[in-house]
Amino acid sequence: MLEEQLRNALQAMPKAELHIHIEGSLEPELIFELAQRNSVSLAYPTVEALRQAYAFSDLQSFLDIYYAGASVLLTAQDFYDMTAAYLRRAHADNVRHAEIFFDPQTHTARGVPFATVIDGIWRACRDAPISASLILCFLRHLSEEEAIATLEEAEPFRDKFVGVGLDSSELGHPPEKFARVFARARELGLHLVAHAGEEGPPSYIESALDILNVERIDHGVRCLDDPALVERLVRERMPLTVCPLSNIKLRVFDVMGSHNLRRLLDAGLAVTVNSDDPAYFGGYVNDNYLAAFEALPLELRHARQLAHNSFAAAFLEDEQKRAYRAEVDAFFDKLY
Repeated sequence: MLEEQLRNALQAMPKAELHIHIEGSLEPELIFELAQRNSVSLAYPTVEALRQAYAFSDLQSFLDIYYAGASVLLTAQDFYDMTAAYLRRAHADNVRHAEIFFDPQTHTARGVPFATVIDGIWRACRDAPISASLILCFLRHLSEEEAIATLEEAEPFRDKFVGVGLDSSELGHPPEKFARVFARARELGLHLVAHAGEEGPPSYIESALDILNVERIDHGVRCLDDPALVERLVRERMPLTVCPLSNIKLRVFDVMGSHNLRRLLDAGLAVTVNSDDPAYFGGYVNDNYLAAFEALPLELRHARQLAHNSFAAAFLEDEQKRAYRAEVDAFFDKLY
C-alpha cells in the first residue's frame, strides 16, 4: 500500500498535464447525453455496455471506439461541455496548467466545421479555473496532404492554439511522412510535438527530433531500447510525456509493475506523467501518478522531480515556469 504522506502529496502537489487528448476525456455518461441531445444513435444500448467495450488489445482497437465516441460531437456547445468537464477534473487534481491535444480531422471528416470545433474547446479553456492552451494534432494514418489542408484551414485561428502534434496509429506511419507540414508549422511560429516510441521503434523518436524538429516527445518509452538515443535525450533535456495507465491499457507493458518509468527517471530523462485518454484508460492524471507509485519503487523525491519536469516542459514563459516551480518547492519543503 502507498503510504499516506506520499499518496496525499501526489494528489495535492501542483502539476502540469501536457499529454491529454480532449476527445479521449469524453466519458460514457456525456457520450450518451450528447447522443440524446443530437439524436445520434450509438452501437451500445447503455453506459455500462459502452464501458465494457473499453478492453483494448492494442492502439488500433482503442482508436476504433475512440472515433465512434467522437461521433456525438456536433456543435460548439458539445465541444465546450466536453472540454469544461475535463478542466474541472484537472482542477480537482491540482493541475495548474494543461496543454490539450485536439483532433480536428476526426470532426471535419464528419462535416463538422473547423471553426465549430476550436470555438467550443477554446471558449472552455478561456473560462477554465486553470491555465490551458491547445495543440492541434494531425492524424498520422491520413495523408500529409490532408494534414497540410488542415493546417491551412487552421491558420485564421492561429491565436487560439500554440502548437501542432502528431497522433493516431503510430506503426507504419513514421514521423518523416509529415516533414513538410511540420516545417510549415514551424514557419508559423508554432510549437512542435509528436507521438513517437510508444508502439513504434526508437528510430521514430530520432526521426521526430531530426526531421520534424519537435520540442517534446509524446510517450517515448521505447527510447531505452537505444542507449545512444537515451544519452542524446538526456543531453538535450528533451521532455517525454509518459502516460502510465495508457501504456498498460494498450499493452505497451503487461502490468504497471513492469513499466519503465523508474528506469527512465534513473537514466536522467525529463519525464512527465500524464493521462492521455483518461475516459478510456482508467484514470485522470492523479490516477496515473497513484497507479505508478503504487506499483513501482518510486518515492517522494520522484514526485517532486516529476512535478518540476511537468512545468519545465510546458510551453509557458520563463517567468510563469519559475512561479509554478517555486510553488512546487514550497509544497514539498513543507513535507520534509
